Order: sequence, then structure tokens, then C-alpha cells
Amino acid sequence: MFYNMKADHINISAEVNFIWQSAEILRDTYKQHQYQDIILPFVVLRRIECVLEEKRKEIEKKLKNIKMDDAEKRKFIHNKLITSLGFDNKSKFTFEKLCAEKTSEIKENFKSYLNGFTDNIKMIIEYFGLFKELNKLEKDKLLYPLLKQYSELNLSPQVISNEKMGYIFEELIRRFSEQTGEEAGQHFTPREVIKLMVKLLINDSKIKDGEIKEIYDPACGTGGMLVIAKEFILKEVNPKAKVIVYGQEKQPETWAIGASDMLIKGEESDNIKFGNTLTNDKFPNAKFDFMLSNPPFGVTWKKDKKAILDDASGRFPKDMLPRVSDGATLFLMHMLSKLKNPSDGDSGIAIVFNGSPLFTGDAGSGESNFRKYLLENDLIDAIIALPTDLFYNTGIATYRWIIRNRKEPRRRGKVQLINAVNFYEPMKKSLGNKRKYISDDQIVKIFEIYKEFKESDNSKIFDNEDFGYTKVFLELTDVDENGNPKKETVVKKVNGERKEVTQIVKINDAEYVPLKEDINEYLKREVEKPYKIKKQVVGYEINFTQYFYKYKPLRSQEEVIKEFRDLEEENKKLLKELGLIK
Repeated sequence: MFYNMKADHINISAEVNFIWQSAEILRDTYKQHQYQDIILPFVVLRRIECVLEEKRKEIEKKLKNIKMDDAEKRKFIHNKLITSLGFDNKSKFTFEKLCAEKTSEIKENFKSYLNGFTDNIKMIIEYFGLFKELNKLEKDKLLYPLLKQYSELNLSPQVISNEKMGYIFEELIRRFSEQTGEEAGQHFTPREVIKLMVKLLINDSKIKDGEIKEIYDPACGTGGMLVIAKEFILKEVNPKAKVIVYGQEKQPETWAIGASDMLIKGEESDNIKFGNTLTNDKFPNAKFDFMLSNPPFGVTWKKDKKAILDDASGRFPKDMLPRVSDGATLFLMHMLSKLKNPSDGDSGIAIVFNGSPLFTGDAGSGESNFRKYLLENDLIDAIIALPTDLFYNTGIATYRWIIRNRKEPRRRGKVQLINAVNFYEPMKKSLGNKRKYISDDQIVKIFEIYKEFKESDNSKIFDNEDFGYTKVFLELTDVDENGNPKKETVVKKVNGERKEVTQIVKINDAEYVPLKEDINEYLKREVEKPYKIKKQVVGYEINFTQYFYKYKPLRSQEEVIKEFRDLEEENKKLLKELGLIK
């Protein structure tokens, strides 16, 4: 199971093993990497059916003593289901009833069952790609055994909570990912990582009873960040708050899982949009209270380059665009456009990055200009370095950036860096590249370090300007040991003729001057040769590891010599045992 400390008591093995039996049914018709194309939509359909049946029985029980003809009753129940759940199925079929019909009619009956759903469910089924598989399923006589199997699986909310259903989905997709070599991380961010992000971003928010808070994820996958953030507000901040979630996802199957999961949980499924956020923003004028995301890093945006360069929304300033190989930064640019104006209330972002956005790009580059914008507008609240091997699809180091439109007074003009690379526990069993997890106690400890806002071994506090520098382009005059300018003879065109010309040797160079230092004073101190300033460009970079580096003294000469002698004696002993020397 995808590791979650609080979920140890939730046993999903029986349900997952039962569902996994579908692989045996599909084996001779489908390849391993295709199993999920059938199994996932069948699980979703069965869950939706069980939710509908449970709710329908509840409504029918209340109508028991009310006189209505059948047509009125059906219409009343349908309207109640739409009001309470947001979906319904008007066909006469269920999985169980389909199995009771003639097998020769099962395909048409199943199509009737699918088409009986409301449009929102039909769209989910379509994006799963199930409709196009019907002929193949019927031809190989797979529909009946699949429907029979799932009709015996009770996924009603009374038996399987929403939380448990989420874990079942996760475990299925993890298994599919292992079998096909795909990356589970394309679908899921580890729950403890989300919990830390949510706690850092939301924990101290003051939310009144009945106050509406809107949460957004522009690369929402199956919606895990949105669900956990909402649960956190209602459990830890104010249970009387009204929380609305929004997201966008461009992978069809992933979107289908997320949208169906939201529907089942009573959310507005229409708030989970399908499409490419960078090229087709489905919430163009929206502003949000909280935004969380783990965008795909190390992914090129070459295919989207024209659309992004042509984008007229102002989301992607041309002088701040990252190199084409770094698409993740574009998501933060997009999210910044969704921050509220400070006068309209607090608004914040928690985002996962690799190390690249911290330091990639020299002064004047898009990356440096973007950091300049963030720091000079006092938007970066904190950056937290977390352990390697936390994610399912990569073992690299990652960083949590916390962005706020309005910082608390003591944090204004400053950035807190937290080094939490040693806050982890080893996994009992690796899941892909995930070999470590962060415990609940460690999440609390990291939050306490953030909350205390003090310097320590794990926390450094800087002024925004500390990350800035001026790159000063210099023309140096080369001089000899006596300080006299060196000369050189070169061939140049003079009045159209090539002639030998003697000139003073000039060297192009550049100095990086911290923003807090006077440029002229710095150059006088650091540059020995005569110079002329040609150009100046302000840049910003955050050398995270440098700030937490601890010098380790080299071993003494005696220790090293002794180690070599010991190794030499050991080698001699081994060679004697082998009879190679006497």
C-alpha cells in the first residue's frame, strides 16, 4: 500500500486481491499494461453503483408511506439523487441484473446500462476508454465474468469508506505501475508529503464559521492534494468552514479517476477540469485561497512553446520563462496569477520542486528574472529541503516552496530556509524509488521549526536581498609585474587595408557583487587590474546546500599513512594465503 502512517489500521488487502483476480480473466486477451484500462473503470462503475443503490434505498425507505404512482416515484428519486449525489443511472440494470439476463444480449444491455448514467458519469466512462473496448470484451466472452466478479464486490460507503476507497485506488494503480514500468508518481504524491505541505500552508489560517475557502491544484492527478487539504481544514482548523476544491488534469484516465472520486465524495465533479493547464486554463478568471501542486519536474514544455509564447493572459512573462527543459516553473507562474490581491484576503501556494528553480540560470536569464520577481515582491515565505527517496518515481532531492501574498509582520522581507533532509524513517519495503517516509511526529517537528522562525542547525533566515547579486561585466587592462599595460600586435583592417597594429591588451571578465555591497568598493577591493564597467545585470540565486554546509576537517597525515600500511599488511597476508608470495 502507498505508505501512510495514519492508515496502517486500514486493511485493503482483501478488496485489492479480489479486484486483482480480474487480471486472470483478461490475461489471454489483454497485455499486462492494458489491464488497468478495464479494471479501473469497472471498479469505478461498481463503486458508483453501490453508492447509488445505498442512497436509493435510503430515499425509498422515506417514501414507504407516501402515495405515489411509479412514474412520480421514479422522477422524485431521480431528482433526489441528482440533488444529493450529483449523478444517477436511469437504466433498469445493475451488475447483478446484467448477469441474470441472456449472455447473448449482455453487450447491448451493458451499453444500455452505461448510457443510462447522467452525462457527468458518461464523460468519465468515455475518458477511461471503456466504450471502445466493448466489442473486444464481448468477442472474447469477458463481459459476463467481469460483471459477475464485480457484482459480488460490496463497495457501498457503509462498508468501504471514502478514505479506504482512496487507498484501494492507489494500491491498484501502484500495482499497475510496477507491472508496466510506468511511474506511479505521475498519479500520486506520497500522503505524508501532502500532509506536510498542507500543514505548512494552512495550519495557522484563521477561518470563521461558514467562511468559504477555495483550494486549487493545476496538476491535480487523482485529486489527493485537494482531498487532504479539505480534510485538514475541516478537522484541524474549523469544521464549520465551507471548503470548495478545484483542479485540472490532462491525463484522461487520471482525470477520470479523480473526477469519479470527487463525485462519490459529494464534491462538484465539474470543478475537476480536463485539459492542459498551461495551454488551456479552465479557470481563467479565478483567484484562490490555497493552492497546492506537485507539477511534473524535469519535463520539457517544447510542445507547448508556441501556445505559451502566444499566451495573452499575462501568466507567462517572456523575460521570466525558464529553459524549455523545465516545465515545472511554468506551473508556479500560472499559480501566481491565481493569488488574491492582499486587500481581498490571504492567499498562498505550496509547491514541490527539484533543485533546479533554486539556482539554474545566470543573471539576466528567465529563471533568475523569475526569482528576482518573487524575492523583490516578497512572495517567498519559506523553502524546505526534504530527504531523497521520498517519491515513487524519483530518488532526487526535492524542495517545498511556500509562497504567500501577505506574510506575517516578522517574516516580511525575509525568507526562511529549513533543512529537513534527515527527517525521515526507512520504509520496511521500497515502493518504486520510495525508500523513506516522514512520520507524523517529524511533520510536527518540521512545522515547529517553521513556526518558531529562529536560526538553528536546521533553520536559516535571510533577507530577500541576501540572495541577490549584480553581475558586473568588466573590461580589464592587462598589466605586467610593474603595473604597466601590456601591449600586443594584431592584424586589423585600417581604411580597408590589413595592417599590423599595436594595442593595449584588454580582457573581458565579470564579477558577482552581493546586492548589499557597494559595487565600486567591492571592485576596488577585489579587482587588481585597471577596469572599466561595461554593463550591470541583477540576478538572484538560492544556493541552499551552501548555507547548511558544515566543514569536516581532513584526517591527519598520520591516520592516512597508518591506513595505507594496514591495507598493505592485509594484502600481503592475502597473497601469502593464496601462495603467490612467501
